Amino acid sequence: MHCQAEVNCGLHLVIQTSSLPEKSKVEFKLNKETPSFPGRLLQHDLERNYSSRQGDHINLASSSMPSFPILQRSSEEKILYSDRLTLERQKLTVCPIIDGEEHLRLLNFQHNFITRIQNISNLQRLIFLDLYDNQIEEISGLSTLRSLRVLLLGKNRIKKISNLENLKSLDVLDLHGNQITRIENVSHLCDLRVLNLARNLLSHVDNLNGLDSLTELNLRHNQITFVRDVDNLPSLQRLFLSFNNISTFESVCCLADSSSLSDITFDGNPIAQESWYKHTILQNMMQLRQLDMKRVTEEERRMASVVAKKEEEKKRESHKQSLLKEKKRLTINNVARKWDLQQHRTPNFATNQDTKVSDSPSQDPSQLHGSAVVSAFPEETGSLDSGLTSALQGLSVTDTHLVEVDGDTLSLYGSGALESLDRNWSVQTAGMVTTVSFTFIEFDEIVQVLPKLKMKFPNSLHLKFKETNLVMLQQFNALAQLRRVDQLTIDPQGNPVVNFTLWKYYVLFRLSHFSMQKINGTEVTQNDMIMAERLFGILAHVASSELPQYRLISILGDARKKQFRYLLETKGKKPGLVNEENNDSKRLVGENTNRATLNYTTREFYNERLEEIKEKKKFCKMYMEDLVKEATDINMKNEALQKLWPQMFIELVRDAVIEIRNKNSYMKLCLQQITDQK
Repeated sequence: MHCQAEVNCGLHLVIQTSSLPEKSKVEFKLNKETPSFPGRLLQHDLERNYSSRQGDHINLASSSMPSFPILQRSSEEKILYSDRLTLERQKLTVCPIIDGEEHLRLLNFQHNFITRIQNISNLQRLIFLDLYDNQIEEISGLSTLRSLRVLLLGKNRIKKISNLENLKSLDVLDLHGNQITRIENVSHLCDLRVLNLARNLLSHVDNLNGLDSLTELNLRHNQITFVRDVDNLPSLQRLFLSFNNISTFESVCCLADSSSLSDITFDGNPIAQESWYKHTILQNMMQLRQLDMKRVTEEERRMASVVAKKEEEKKRESHKQSLLKEKKRLTINNVARKWDLQQHRTPNFATNQDTKVSDSPSQDPSQLHGSAVVSAFPEETGSLDSGLTSALQGLSVTDTHLVEVDGDTLSLYGSGALESLDRNWSVQTAGMVTTVSFTFIEFDEIVQVLPKLKMKFPNSLHLKFKETNLVMLQQFNALAQLRRVDQLTIDPQGNPVVNFTLWKYYVLFRLSHFSMQKINGTEVTQNDMIMAERLFGILAHVASSELPQYRLISILGDARKKQFRYLLETKGKKPGLVNEENNDSKRLVGENTNRATLNYTTREFYNERLEEIKEKKKFCKMYMEDLVKEATDINMKNEALQKLWPQMFIELVRDAVIEIRNKNSYMKLCLQQITDQK
């Protein structure tokens, strides 16, 4: 039975079937495109489709075994496309029997469901075989294809490299996206130039001896921890090791012995995150032209040599300091105990808090006395000698703190942790922090660093306070200087202010410009905001009314100063001159201004101001006393002069008359005086 169907390319597809039931018919729908074959394979994962599609008049008949369809092309198509055949995206589960096509050189089975390579042993002139994106579990059925040069088996289910013994002419072997766990059975492929094993399950690289022509090896996206035998590849130029588990240069040190390697990638590995990474690689692999797809300059090579030496020195010094860091780490356990000693409380809570702080697995990064990250060193802890153990036992409990970044939360323990806000935090880390937690820190000390907190962590929206000595409502005024606060959590432990019934309403009133969403985990409702305004609106009005104008302006910001002056200027105008909308606007501005008068001065700052005022008063008093004394002396001298002046004037006139009575004598006397002066 024959039938004809017209396809999109304008050709006719002839399908021949046996007398099997209707469901046994096999249909192929082929597209016509100009075939293409790249002259040079790209260096990357080869995860692209090698398009070589064309239209064919195909006669397809089922064989005596229904599981294998027979594919035949018309004589015209054989002449037109004599050396290539594309059967991609045809939902094939098996390779069809291809009769009379022994001259084929290119065969494409991309994007099908083929589970086994078969029925192509007669295509002995084949040089390009593409089985990308199928379900093949084993390499087989290729022993007769001795002319094959390009074999593409990417994105299949292959677990082992095997049965390639007769493919000695192979030039490109693509096995990316499979389940291969080991490199093996490839040492005989002496003409192989490109080997792609990206996205497999490789944990190490070895068994590469014999691949004398290999110029490109792609091992991206595996689980590789070490590399061997690469130095035995005399022609290797490009090696791609991106996104593996390589963490030390020692695990890939054989690469330094390769004289041909010019392009290598390590990005996505733990080693690429190390500060010494680039300089160490360039110092040990002087022949490299590209590292991580970037050209290596001569200046970088020179700097690598210098910096690598410095890094080595730092590494040795860092190793010497490891035990000291361990010693510092142990002092973190004393933060809560120190706080309790300062607050004269029982030590039970401190012990519990010590356990929480020291046993927390997420203390990274942590900081002690402003130093670099302090973390656990299990391998060193187990090997501490007796001398260090005794030194740790005698460790001081003073000046300890902890800085912990866990996800989007920055936790600060101890007053010394506030110094960490002066660090040069990375933009990524600082932008990620949305919650800031303060524990075992006096609130008055926290107030002093709030401007730094606003600048360093602009996205912080949630503040937590525990054991911070929040004792009065006035302290909440200090939080108004922040950029934004969506949530506020005040732990009852160590914060007596929560015992006040109305503390939440005061917070909502004073920080109303933040439009706070939650307080202690409870959603803020519109009724809460109304109640807060009713309770404390009069308080703010009274506070602002009692302040002198100059004092009020001094505590307002520039923007609010303009608003306040505007209010003063319009206060005397008749109500009819200003519409109701402007009145509402001014009322709102007035409320904000009233709230701004509710500020908070820390005890330390207040004491400093008192001392400063006392010093100024003392200076002014002494200055005024000196002025009065000096004025009194001048006045007394003036009075004495007035009394003596008449007599002094008479004597001056008399002496002058006596002296000039005899001109000659007077002139001689004057000349004599002049001579004596010289």
